[in-house]
Amino acid sequence: MLKYVREVMDMVREMNPGEPEFHQAVKEVLDSIEPVVRKHEKEYRANRVLERLVEPERSISFRVPWADDHGRLHVNRGFRVQFNSALGPYKGGLRFHPSVCRGSMQFLAFEQTFKNALTGQPIGGGKGGSNFNPKGKSDREVMAFCQSFMTELHKYIGPNEDVPAGDIGVGGREIGYLYGQYKRLTNQYEGVLTGKGLDWGGSLVRTEATGYGVCYIAEEMLNAHGKTLNGAVVAVSGSGNVATYAVQKAQQMGAKVVTVSDSNGYIYDPDGIKVDIVKEIKEVRRARISEYVKMVPTATYRDGKKAWEVKCDVALPCAIQNELNLDDAMDLVANGCYAVVEGANMPTTREATDYFQKKKVLFMPGKASNAGGVAVSALEMAQNSMRTRRSFEDVDADLQNIMKGIWQQVSSAAEDYDMAGNYVAGANIAGFRKVVKAMRDQGWV
Repeated sequence: MLKYVREVMDMVREMNPGEPEFHQAVKEVLDSIEPVVRKHEKEYRANRVLERLVEPERSISFRVPWADDHGRLHVNRGFRVQFNSALGPYKGGLRFHPSVCRGSMQFLAFEQTFKNALTGQPIGGGKGGSNFNPKGKSDREVMAFCQSFMTELHKYIGPNEDVPAGDIGVGGREIGYLYGQYKRLTNQYEGVLTGKGLDWGGSLVRTEATGYGVCYIAEEMLNAHGKTLNGAVVAVSGSGNVATYAVQKAQQMGAKVVTVSDSNGYIYDPDGIKVDIVKEIKEVRRARISEYVKMVPTATYRDGKKAWEVKCDVALPCAIQNELNLDDAMDLVANGCYAVVEGANMPTTREATDYFQKKKVLFMPGKASNAGGVAVSALEMAQNSMRTRRSFEDVDADLQNIMKGIWQQVSSAAEDYDMAGNYVAGANIAGFRKVVKAMRDQGWV
């Protein structure tokens, strides 16, 4: 490892103890961009480029008190990490999940910076959320929490400053409650959140965008290697927004998707996952995915297991970070999987990623393949600014073009540094070059 890169990595570990996911994300990027750093080491050292890049511009933590339906008071912790604004206002989701902590938000905001750069849209990187768990809560309890959360968060966001969106645990219901409170506090009707309802500033395709984008870039990568989703057997993890619409689009493109999952286990449906049933269970009833077998008797449910043990051609991990480990990777390769496209943020461990690359499995990292959601969020921001509304077909066409552009950037960047086919390096290098150029142009901000 280049001495400068090693020094910065050591600094990250020292300054951010107990944050393994952030360490993992930074190391992956620094390892990938080492050839670029070597070429510009004198300039980067003099201007502390890497030191600037791994430290957020602003990190906010706050308490969120709220009352449940029985009048009991609870206090959760809220976060917003505004990592890098060189390319535009901070942009990134809000996550409500028990696992949320400063380290996880810092990791996600760091990843978001490069992901957003790849979209070509004028947006910087940020992320936020709370350790609040909306599961099992009534609508009134979720509303009470969201209003308290936004009462503090609104001080730090705005349409030209920071535009949050949804993420795990934050769907249309939560965005609505958050936006209503923002409007009440500021007296401003503006595009400060994305993922809004279609009747009050939202964009068509935003719900489907991340899952659709995963499939669009998967097809670009597969086509470049003489393959296609049409006729492929696909394993998907997760059953939330990303997974549901990745299943839907993959099926529209001719694939047979045979799995979906949640944190308890996975469904195997040899006849192909029924998207309408998944939506009914997860979006309407907010139930566990195990309910699927009651509605589709030919399907099976494996409690406590992962979807990666089934035979498939293509794997789409769409659940949560580090869900696919080395053992899972070995199972996938043994079962004939030849392509992995990440739908979640860093769902594959570093050891598993290295194994896929060693075995020549086509591998597209989440900062490229997961970018469809934030790309359409940026299109929603543009629509809000212009007070316009666009058709589903027009936005979907833009999404396809953006994902194709990301593929071309990633592939070309890898080739520029003699790493053709290494799309992890390609994504990191392409994103890094854009962000650093903007920082340099603005006086090393």
